[in-house]
Amino acid sequence: MLETRTYRDGGQTAVDVAREIASFLEAATKTLELALYDIRLHDDAAEIVKGALIGARERGVAVRLLYNVDHHGPIPVPPPPRTAPELLEALPLETKAIAGEPDLMHHKYAIRDREAVWTGSMNWTDDSWSRQENAIVIAESGSLAHAFWLNFEELWQHGDVARSGFVEPRPVDVDGIEVRPWFTPGHGEDLAHRIAKRIGAAKRRVRIASPVLSSGPILGTLAEVCSDGKVDVAGIVDDTQVDGVLYQWRLNGNASWKVPVLRRLLEAGRFAGKPSTRWAPDTVHDF
Repeated sequence: MLETRTYRDGGQTAVDVAREIASFLEAATKTLELALYDIRLHDDAAEIVKGALIGARERGVAVRLLYNVDHHGPIPVPPPPRTAPELLEALPLETKAIAGEPDLMHHKYAIRDREAVWTGSMNWTDDSWSRQENAIVIAESGSLAHAFWLNFEELWQHGDVARSGFVEPRPVDVDGIEVRPWFTPGHGEDLAHRIAKRIGAAKRRVRIASPVLSSGPILGTLAEVCSDGKVDVAGIVDDTQVDGVLYQWRLNGNASWKVPVLRRLLEAGRFAGKPSTRWAPDTVHDF
């Protein structure tokens, strides 16, 4: 089984998503492994997810949870997590905090019985579930789940983001569809060049949906394709986060070359920018 879901700003409530996730977790009979960058739920949504996790533990399911600890340096993108470690550590589950500078434990997945995976762009927060644009994939595949489990074990055993992401991106057949799981930072450069190569090979159109565009190979290839004018290029970015990236690049001499490239790309291609609320601890996070 391979299912995709999209969540939209205002299209569902946090409780709606909590119930969907709880349904996935409650089907576990042996193991649950979760790697989550940001966990910040309140009220009914929190109780639903907490109940599913504790209920699994009480049924004899081995539950392990990885979470990111706060980054001490300036990171305009992605927005910093607001996970409360003391609340997670109080749960009757095995938990482990993962630190990484400059690398982030930016994962967002749950593995059930090493036979199914829930993953996508969505953090586990109230705003992520109700005020953001996210895409989710739910796959029932032992081979795919095994790849995610290997990545989870890298982090669980080493506790170091820089030593993870080296799981080979082997293709997996899921319901007749070829799926290739990529993990970073170990395969980050390979993935960036693969995406750039696919963009460069486009014959008719390229569509991009990403909060920001910051990878050198991808930026360069997109700029070249736009300049050639032979392919229809369009996309959407998060306008506020792009501004944050441009500001950071101007301060970094090694990245300043990217500023005119990105500006040229956004002007030459048909790109729209979502005007999200600038991040602050108490603002709505509608990225």
